[in-house]
Amino acid sequence: MSEAQPGAWTTTSLLAALSGPDYAEEFQVERLDGSDPVLVVRMIEHGDLSILLNVGEEQIVAATLLWPVDEQPDAAAFNIFILKAQKLVPLSNFAITEVGGRDYYELMGELSTESRLSTIVLELKVLAENAISAAGELREAFAAA
Repeated sequence: MSEAQPGAWTTTSLLAALSGPDYAEEFQVERLDGSDPVLVVRMIEHGDLSILLNVGEEQIVAATLLWPVDEQPDAAAFNIFILKAQKLVPLSNFAITEVGGRDYYELMGELSTESRLSTIVLELKVLAENAISAAGELREAFAAA
């Protein structure tokens, strides 16, 4: 898929673009079909971290789970801490999402479906780096505070 994507990305066109040989060493992509199909991008250079891509009509949401909320010491204080630290985490937002009846911290970013492929790839890399940082440095900074 060329850098100049005509029109908006779809799940199918983004799967084809990210599965190409240009990215084979960086990540592996698979499609999970359901009522709302998603792409699972396994970030090879980031410890096989999985990022989910949901391609809607106007935006692409990239998200990765971090850790269960109930495993975070003093979760209420940590929630305030990450909201204040949000500006230190470029291009990503924290959220809490429920998976299998359990709440998890999640890191996510959003892009236009008309974004250039290089911008989508950058978002994947930054999100992976931010997730690794959040799981280590950010949690350590909270524990030290």
